[in-house]
Parts: sequence; structure tokens; C-alpha cells
Amino acid sequence: MPLLNKTRARSEAPYQSPSKRSAWSPARLALTAFFAMDGFLFAAWVVRIPDIRGQVSATHSALGLALLCLSAGAVATMPVVGRLCVRYGSKPVTIASVALLSLAVPLPAHTHSVLSLGAVLLLFGAGYGAANVAMNSAAVDLVRELRRPVMPSFHAGYSLGGLLGAGIGGLLAGTLSTTWALALSGALGLAVTAAAGAALLRGPATDPAQAPSARRTAEAAARTAGKSPAGPAPGVARSVRLLVVLLGLTALLDAYGEGAIADWATLHLTDDVHATAGLAAAGYAAFAFAMTAGRVGGTWLSIRIGQTRLIAIGGLTACAGMLVVALAPSVAAALAGLVLVGLGLANIFPLAIAQAGAAGGPRGVATASTLGYAGMLIGPPVIGFLADAVGLPLALTTVAGAAALAGLLPFAVRSRRPAAASH
Repeated sequence: MPLLNKTRARSEAPYQSPSKRSAWSPARLALTAFFAMDGFLFAAWVVRIPDIRGQVSATHSALGLALLCLSAGAVATMPVVGRLCVRYGSKPVTIASVALLSLAVPLPAHTHSVLSLGAVLLLFGAGYGAANVAMNSAAVDLVRELRRPVMPSFHAGYSLGGLLGAGIGGLLAGTLSTTWALALSGALGLAVTAAAGAALLRGPATDPAQAPSARRTAEAAARTAGKSPAGPAPGVARSVRLLVVLLGLTALLDAYGEGAIADWATLHLTDDVHATAGLAAAGYAAFAFAMTAGRVGGTWLSIRIGQTRLIAIGGLTACAGMLVVALAPSVAAALAGLVLVGLGLANIFPLAIAQAGAAGGPRGVATASTLGYAGMLIGPPVIGFLADAVGLPLALTTVAGAAALAGLLPFAVRSRRPAAASH
């Protein structure tokens, strides 16, 4: 990706000037609330995993299989929800999905075997995967309406919700039972869904048929050229599909790093860098806060330097930070590196999903989200296998490589976008 001036950087998307509609409208606030609730509910479940593991008397391997059911439910649901968003619109599907997630959150507390836990987590994963595709599809529609790259602000809401969920869940872990904690979380989710859903539906209606797609792009070009739209150039559809896949791979590489940091950073700090348990926990908290802060500023940075350049800079920043985390011998350096990784990874995933939605509509969001979620799945086990073979510090350097590749993929994305747009 060549270094471009600001005028050209901003021309990557129709965001040349701020719009009067870019204020925090009720619809934007409502959608941000959905993102925050999604992060809150998932964190509320995560902090109770140790209690539920004891409740079902699961071994580590058995618990891993049960957790795999959550991922399987999410991945299986995402493509289906993309089609539902095309048919019925992203807003009602968002409301239904978060309601399903809220209803599923309390269920793990009522399981007493690994088999029943796995079955419940399939439903939980379906709600989580559906919510992520539907919310991102609705966010893509709102970004198009506002003509501002506000997608990072929605994901900042998710990160903030996750921090609140983990913090509140941790504080209440000793005083509130798992059953009550998850039940109250689910009730809060339903209340927010009702309030935010009403506000979201009152916003401007978006016709699902107007979602971008290769077919409509080709037909419009054919009409402009005075040709029959019955047989649009198949190369257009292929270009859009390839563009969406490249953006999905960008999201995958980002999520690979997020998953690896979540599962292995604390262990690396304690075992390899010899940090205390408190400092190790502070290291992950610093990473999470840096990611949240980076997303809060993501819209401003997208406007100032362009989305493609921001992805590239973020990937290279995360690469440098991860090399410091993996190879630095001091605790202070490793903590500083985690902050760099959080800032670098912050906007890659949301911008990749936003661009996939702009190119392919809800189905583009579903494809890119599925690939991105796959990165979250493969990161922890890949790091584990490599750690057994070459040691954890060297294994973590693969996160640096993935981040650098995520920063370089915009070169390929830029090379495909004109082809899709020119037809």
C-alpha cells in the first residue's frame, strides 16, 4: 500500500466530510448498547467458567470439548444469519439474536454433566454468533447512512461491555452464586434489548434489498452501459467474493492474536518473564484497556489517515509490540509491549468487517465474521502446540507474524477493490 496523502486516503470510502447526521443519534446509541451488552454477557459467562467446571465435574479435556460446542454453534449460525439479514433486515435480526443470547446465558448454571453443558453451549454459541453478524450488518448500514467510519466506536462499546462484565463478575464472584449472577445478567440483557430495540426500530428503515452485492453492482453497470442486466459479468461477483475473503482473512489474523493474548499472555508473564500474579493480571488489563482506547479513537483516525492505512499501521504496531512481549526479559517492557499490541489490533477487526459489509452486504459480514471467529478458535491451540515444541516465547512470535500479515493484506485488498468497483 503506497503512502498516500490525506485526500486520497479518505477517498477509500465516502467519508470526505463530516455529516450533520454523524452525531450520536438514538439509533447509533441503541446499536452501541447492543454491542456493549454482547460483550457484557460473554464476559459474565467467562468469569463463571471455573465454577461451572466444578459443577459438572469436567476434566480439562472434557471442558475443552464443551467449550468447542460454543464455537461450533457460533460458526454454524453465522452464515445462516447473514441470509436472514438479507431477507428480513439487520435490525430485527439483531434484536432477536441478542434476546436469544440473553435467554441462553443463565442456562449453563443449571447443567450437571459435560453433555448437558455442551448442548447448552451450542445454543449460547448460536446466540452469540447470530448477534455478532446481525449487529455488524446493522452497523454497516448505519455507517453508510452517516457517511462516517464509525464502526470502531461500536466495537469500543463491545470492549467496554466486556471490561464491565468481567469486572463486575469478578467483584461479585465471592458473594453471588453462579445461578443468580448469570440469571441477573440475562435479565439485564433482556431489559437492554427491549429498550435499545425500540430505539433501533424507530430509526430510518433500511431496505434489505438495498444491501450491496456483486449482482446489483453488475446490473447497475450493465444498465449504465445500455446492456441487458440478465447476464452480468461473472468477474464482478468473483472480485467481490475475493475481496470479502481477503478482508475475512485480515479479521482472522487479528483474532488469532486476540485469542492468543487472552489465553497465553498471563501464563507467559508469570512463567517466562517472572512477573507476579498481580502484574500478570494487570498486563492483560492493560491490553484490554489499550484496545478499548484504540477503538474509541478509531473513527477519528479513520477519517484522518484512511481505513487502509490505519489497518496497516495497526498491524505493524501490534507486530512490534508482540515481539517485545515475547522476547523482552523485563516485566516493564512486556507490559509496554502489551499496550502496543492492544492499540495495534484495536481497529483491524472492525474495519475489516465494515469493509466486507460495504462490499458484500450482510452475507459479506457473515463470511468475514466466520473467518474472523475461526482465528479466535485456532489461536490458543496453535500456540499451545508450538509452546510444547519450541517454548512459549517463540510460539508467541507467531502473533507478531500474523499481525504484520494483517497489516500487509490491505495491499491485496486495494488491488482488488478497483476491479470490483469499475464494473
